[in-house]
Amino acid sequence: MALRSVSKKSLGLGLGLAQLGHVRGLQSFSLPDLPYDYGALEPVISGEIMQLHHQKHHQTYITNYNKALDQLDQALAKSDSSSIVQLQSAIKFNGGGHVNHSIFWKNLTPIREGGGEPPTASLGWAIDKHFGSLEVLIQRVNAEGAALQGSGWVWLALDKELKKLSVETTANQDPLVTKGSALVPLFGIDVWEHAYYLQYKNVKADYLKNIWKVINWKYASEVYEKENP
Repeated sequence: MALRSVSKKSLGLGLGLAQLGHVRGLQSFSLPDLPYDYGALEPVISGEIMQLHHQKHHQTYITNYNKALDQLDQALAKSDSSSIVQLQSAIKFNGGGHVNHSIFWKNLTPIREGGGEPPTASLGWAIDKHFGSLEVLIQRVNAEGAALQGSGWVWLALDKELKKLSVETTANQDPLVTKGSALVPLFGIDVWEHAYYLQYKNVKADYLKNIWKVINWKYASEVYEKENP
């Protein structure tokens, strides 16, 4: 994923625009490669869904994100305050879509490569401490995801300040950081219809039930240990 030299925190969320300065000529964001083939998550998620989700939906967020950043650059050069404010929503939505999907692909892994294998060591212990068991956590995430009206995401988050795990939801493409700067996503599940409709139709609960078979707990554990030494 190509990054501009300013931070993702200030660029990606439509926040801190006064800090951006003039960014023209810096490298644009690009679509990250998946760490597995499109069909590798079958039968949980079809190859057709994965290809459309990655090549079409994620790419659209990136295209519109880069476009909004270019427009922001022009507005900053002109000191056009109205346009700067107006562009914040596009930057938050499309930048959030890019950030969220970049995390989502890493949160998944084929069953043959360890997908769905329960977390152990420090993350496993933390889940038992904060939720009682992995089964209780799964039930909580599924319930929160199913109850989310419209489009959005459900997350397992680490609060770095409180040293605590929590289940969070965000609407549309809002990234987790919009709910608190101390929150780190250990994994996020996309509950937009484009993530599951071709296979699961309108039965979101079945999608949420099955996705645990390809959750990459190894990656979640690595993030937890890095952010909670």
